[in-house]
Amino acid sequence: MSRKILIVDDEENIRSGLSYALKSEGYLVFVSDNGFDAVKKAREVNPDVILLDRMLPGQDGIEVCRQIRAKSDVPIIMVTAKDGEIDTVVGLEVGADDYITKPFSLNVLLARIKAVLRRRDSTASPDLATSESISYGPFTLYPQKYVAYLGEKDLLLTPKLFDILHLLVRNPGRVFTRDDLLEKVWGMDYAVETRTVDVHMTWLRKRVETDPSDPKLLLTIRGVGYKLAETPHA
Repeated sequence: MSRKILIVDDEENIRSGLSYALKSEGYLVFVSDNGFDAVKKAREVNPDVILLDRMLPGQDGIEVCRQIRAKSDVPIIMVTAKDGEIDTVVGLEVGADDYITKPFSLNVLLARIKAVLRRRDSTASPDLATSESISYGPFTLYPQKYVAYLGEKDLLLTPKLFDILHLLVRNPGRVFTRDDLLEKVWGMDYAVETRTVDVHMTWLRKRVETDPSDPKLLLTIRGVGYKLAETPHA
């Protein structure tokens, strides 16, 4: 069965161009040109992926993402002309799984769509009681489900944040440079800047640290990169 993609963008040329390209790849495509209609379409269509523009008439992409995420775990890729740190963090905070800035390569977008679909498929596994887990310090992760706990607290991580934490938990004490993290978490198909790592780490710390400004678990090695503390505090 073909996967369904909802394109939300107020620019007709972008909607039509993406529709043609995605249909050529075998996807079923639905479109929306404003925020209010996007929320309605997401409910009616039940898409497998949503490509969501940041700037929309009616209500912006951040509010649309927040409303959709409140009812659904559908993968959302934020498509935006804004690439500042604040915009990225806000997008992650309201539940976007990934983001890509305009202008973008079609091949990069297709790779990201496939990546979020693979992650979603990987969660279609047995419940946590029968899923393999890995633990270190206060963390327990279920890689098949993309679920992570800090003690008893479900961290509710987006896939990228989970991938970062998963890598660090598997390698406690090892220092990863920003380039290391880009390669291992984003992969070679992702044309992103090293500051993307810093933005994601900032948000991950907000989820796991008691005081994100004074981290005890996810440590910065100045001028090098990041590591998970070898003896994490509970």
